Amino acid sequence: MNQSRLQSARKSREAHRANIQRSLEHRLQVARAKGDEQLIRQLEAEMRYSS
Repeated sequence: MNQSRLQSARKSREAHRANIQRSLEHRLQVARAKGDEQLIRQLEAEMRYSS
């Protein structure tokens, strides 16, 4: 039971991290399309921090 709970928590953390990464990548694509250099730098820094 406890092992199952730990495995479930790990999968949840991994899914959460993947969702955040996908969101950052999408936001970066939009910022690049708009040419928003300040937002691009901010999002790139966020991606480095979250890696």
